[in-house]
Amino acid sequence: MFDAKDLRPTIVPKSDQLNAEQLLSESMTIRVTGVTVTSSSEQPVTIHYEGDDGRPYKPCKTMRKVLILAWGHDGSEWAGKSMTLFNDPAVKFGGQSVGGIRISHVSHIERDIAVALTATKGKKTLHTIKALKVAKGPTAADKAKHYTAMVKADKAKEAATELAAMDDAQRDAIWQHLDDDTAGRLTVAWPEAA
Repeated sequence: MFDAKDLRPTIVPKSDQLNAEQLLSESMTIRVTGVTVTSSSEQPVTIHYEGDDGRPYKPCKTMRKVLILAWGHDGSEWAGKSMTLFNDPAVKFGGQSVGGIRISHVSHIERDIAVALTATKGKKTLHTIKALKVAKGPTAADKAKHYTAMVKADKAKEAATELAAMDDAQRDAIWQHLDDDTAGRLTVAWPEAA
């Protein structure tokens, strides 16, 4: 059952990717866990991030240009970097303003970036991407290693109790990095009150 204090999970669109509608009320900062490329001509780049729940970010061509300018052309080097996404209501599709996901900040740049990129045929728009300062904390993969070590040290109950106390997104991000044996042992040790 969901908590009425946060109704956002009730409005998530049925989709295989992050949608601009999910960013209507607030921006979202994500930490990249991996990048894949497909043969799709419309959305060839898929950016996976901590807690994406199977709904990765698929940037448009304009935002791919921004990311390549900021972080370089090797997408395999983007893991561990962060960006802030927001819904820009001025994004047009088929001549109508429909809104779309834009990037406002990226980590791992020394200063803000200003670049003119194509908005529509023959028209360029200035995009300013600000430097994102992120705390150097452990990643979800780092935390998964910590909990795996706890389980191997016969501390599965303590590890399960800590995980149960976390919010769903943080716990799910860690859970994605656990091996089957560790996940199974944590499930058996899961506190009844959780």
